[in-house]
Amino acid sequence: MPKVLLADDDFTMVSLLKTLLGMEGYQVETLLDKTGDLMEYIRALKPDIFLVDFFLGDRNGLDLVRELRRQPDLKSIKVVMASGIDKSDECLAAGANAFLLKPYMPDDLFKILRAQRTGPNA
Repeated sequence: MPKVLLADDDFTMVSLLKTLLGMEGYQVETLLDKTGDLMEYIRALKPDIFLVDFFLGDRNGLDLVRELRRQPDLKSIKVVMASGIDKSDECLAAGANAFLLKPYMPDDLFKILRAQRTGPNA
């Protein structure tokens, strides 16, 4: 069962994504309300895919992805970033594997997640 880690500051979005992803067979964990060393949390969790919003309230999703990519043991985690503003170039430059423009349809999300699991670098 593929493990997805969600980072979004919108509780409703997190709840919806947990339900949708769970129905598709994904194991879902979240960074909602996590404090402390996030890289250690990610390291312990070992997700297959990290689904992160560009805007995270008190955090910046780009900074989180850049920090993740600086960790040699975490570089292989597939990263999908999302935003309501087209930030695809910035996200891909920061190390994301894919970008989703909000609002998106569940099928679009599942297509991108499947591509991350079966792509040439998977």
